[in-house]
Amino acid sequence: MSDSRTAAWQQIEALPQETLGDLFAGDDARVDRLSGRIGWGEGEDAAGIRFDWSKTHLTDDLLAGFEALAEASDFTAKRAALFAGDTINVTEGRAAEHTAQRGFGSEASVEEAQALLARMQMLVEAIREGALGQIKHLIHIGIGGSALGPALAINALTRDLSYVDCHVVSNIDGVALEAAFEACDPATTLIAVASKTFTTIETMTNADSALTWLRENGVADPHGRVVALTANPERAVEWGVDETRVLPFMESVGGRYSLWSSIGFPVALAAGLDEFAAMLDGAAAVDEHFANTDGRDNLCLRAAFADQYYARVRGCQTRAVFAYDERLALFPSYLQQLEMESNGKRVTSQGEPVGGPTAPITWGGVGTDAQHAVFQLLHQGTHMVPVDFIASIAPGDALNPAHHRILLTNCFAQGAALMAGGNMSADGKDPAREFPGNRPSATILCDDLDAATLGALIAFHEHRTFANAVLMGINPFDQFGVELGKKMAKDIDGGAAEFDASTKALLEASGLG
Repeated sequence: MSDSRTAAWQQIEALPQETLGDLFAGDDARVDRLSGRIGWGEGEDAAGIRFDWSKTHLTDDLLAGFEALAEASDFTAKRAALFAGDTINVTEGRAAEHTAQRGFGSEASVEEAQALLARMQMLVEAIREGALGQIKHLIHIGIGGSALGPALAINALTRDLSYVDCHVVSNIDGVALEAAFEACDPATTLIAVASKTFTTIETMTNADSALTWLRENGVADPHGRVVALTANPERAVEWGVDETRVLPFMESVGGRYSLWSSIGFPVALAAGLDEFAAMLDGAAAVDEHFANTDGRDNLCLRAAFADQYYARVRGCQTRAVFAYDERLALFPSYLQQLEMESNGKRVTSQGEPVGGPTAPITWGGVGTDAQHAVFQLLHQGTHMVPVDFIASIAPGDALNPAHHRILLTNCFAQGAALMAGGNMSADGKDPAREFPGNRPSATILCDDLDAATLGALIAFHEHRTFANAVLMGINPFDQFGVELGKKMAKDIDGGAAEFDASTKALLEASGLG
């Protein structure tokens, strides 16, 4: 670690640890200083998201310390390199150009991304016009980023209207694929196979089984019902997909950042091209904010300051995310891959040991369900767990407004209770009814949860993840940690390696030995 980075951390770690109650006392401007908004649209179409970090332990002195850390970490230059399409994924020797899909990147990369998205648009329109016959169902097959992003977006955006009944299948467990088969009519089903390399064993095994299902149910040309979403179009053609139904995306777009590319095909088909375009626009609004706002005013960077503070200074090993909106039920799972696969590293970009904790464990759920399950630990357990609450001012339902009012009051009350604490016994002395308080939370409050907002939420967390990586000095764009277990699984299947006694016993007990 450089001397300037070490000095910045020493400055941060030396600061007093005040309670949230003390930080709010007598500071009427705290909420305004630690809240901000990212918006898009104009006039009646103006919309946006409010980010309130005032219930965290951030102070002006801490923010100044983290700004010094960002400067020592060369944040401004690395952010510029990200948007310029430079080779910032140093271990794999390539750029990370997911923002180019949204119009922010080198001119050549933006043009290429727009051309590929236009190709996707033409195929979606052709399918809608009946080029592949009547299509009522789509089975989207992928894993990791090729499945989590589409599943999140489809679940969030197609509850009111779905042009195509879409089922996202990722698990190699055949039960998952059979459930999709049960829900679909093979005569009117399209298969999307999403794989960057078109070699991922789980995805290709599921794809082969989907072709068998179509064939056994009277579809004469199963390959003619397949759309391939890949950065390796040649391999998709070799596998049997006609090139007119291959939707490529750029090699520089990583899997967990790929929703904005042709991996978003099922979103465009099920939710509509306008919804997909709106999702890109919302993400672009966050790109503009992140690219052009400096220091603590950069809301993505400010969130990373808090993340670093709790992980390194307060020793928090987890961070919880609770969406008080059923449409975001899959958002915590999406963030798990984004944050933990990106920043779950033990060495820096230069291959040196990281000087402190890296990504915390991301977990969460949906409010108000989670209040009756895990909030006991958050309020009275021995762990300090920073919490993000996400909610929408506008309801997602047309029922009695009492539903949404109760939902929002519970969301806001949980953050207030975590901070304030108290004792609920009659005499105020029962330790079993004592709440220590001083537990941090942030609130992300959306005007509405539409496609643009979803895009903005995802992009905010992408940039938050990148900012965290820069502050830690690591590369967030590789994921070698997923490879070892996959290699050993192949070794087991091929009988090519020796294993420990426990693994041998399990193989024998399961009939695989």
